[in-house]
Amino acid sequence: MRAAAKVTALFPERSPDHPLEFVDYRLAETPEEKDEIYRLRYRAYLREGAILPSESKRVTDRYDDEPNNFTFGVYYRDELYSSIRISVLCGEWRGSPSSEMFADLLHPELDRGKIIIDPTRFVADPDKARVFPELPYVTVRLGYVACGHFNADIGLANVRPEHRAFYRKVFLQEPLGEPKLFPGLIKPVGLMAANYREIRERVFQRFPFMRSSAFERRTLFQRSGERHTSSRGAVSSFERASIVSNS
Repeated sequence: MRAAAKVTALFPERSPDHPLEFVDYRLAETPEEKDEIYRLRYRAYLREGAILPSESKRVTDRYDDEPNNFTFGVYYRDELYSSIRISVLCGEWRGSPSSEMFADLLHPELDRGKIIIDPTRFVADPDKARVFPELPYVTVRLGYVACGHFNADIGLANVRPEHRAFYRKVFLQEPLGEPKLFPGLIKPVGLMAANYREIRERVFQRFPFMRSSAFERRTLFQRSGERHTSSRGAVSSFERASIVSNS
């Protein structure tokens, strides 16, 4: 049902000057929507020198089609401005870049039953970003919305060292792993993390637009008619968390 893939960001008592005004978060589901985002990734990464030129002019990886991954386009006035991929990690589902790169740090937490949100592939249109200074906040907000929907224990950021200050400021995250090279990138990225439940109210107080409604969370992260199950036929941990958090 396509209506479930598009949502205007909701925020109580928002004004026309609020950064979420005129912003749509759209889950990329069709080949055309995904291709538009893969091409945006290429332009953004190439501009910042994070990748080498390629004939395909697209950036994608195997995680884009994993069932615990959600790739969003962030649209402003109906134009694609940025994108981010949200990976939901639990004991049964561990597919994400951070889980692969920092398995020694994250897998023990997953073995203990923790739910982890791993936002990656944050890119912004190199030209449009200049006219929308709030775009980084609006885009990374999706990771925070996911933390609330899936009742997460830990929120991550997999970023280059020069971007650490932003995530420390917004999400009170601290470095967890030393920078490493992810396949396909030529600039190293490091892991940052925070205990979501411990810091969420402080984040809300400093950045009220990070809050989300239950309706927005369901619209963004509950795929219509789809249930993710493990090979044993049990409802996965991240879906159980979603059910609990919205009951």
